[in-house]
Amino acid sequence: MITTYKEYIKLPKALSFEQMQTIHKQIILEVGKDSEALELYDDLIKVATRYATIRANWLLLSREEKLDQDSGRTSCHDSVITHLNMLARYLKQQGETAAWRDELGYEENDSYNRKAIGDFACYLVFVNSINAR
Repeated sequence: MITTYKEYIKLPKALSFEQMQTIHKQIILEVGKDSEALELYDDLIKVATRYATIRANWLLLSREEKLDQDSGRTSCHDSVITHLNMLARYLKQQGETAAWRDELGYEENDSYNRKAIGDFACYLVFVNSINAR
């Protein structure tokens, strides 16, 4: 199956590339040179990379393989959310707004926010990956 960005952007709570860039820029500005925030960001990137790998392969899996791997994918996705929350909480303790976290939304308010967070994790991995040349 071949998919496109045009198909993605029509989905509920899809984040445009520009929205993801803006959120990422906000995170970078708030993290700055704070060593603890940088460590939390690195941890986020590590778990996002694991999640993006699972997600990138998802459309290639058979139904049986998806059933077999679904709990692992969910657990990894939960970890991405936890790491985003930890970074936001730390930045707020340092006097930052972490408004980007509210912009991503919370699954308690709308289950599609969970998908948007997963999308953003994949964006972070995309940026990290293209800069690793």
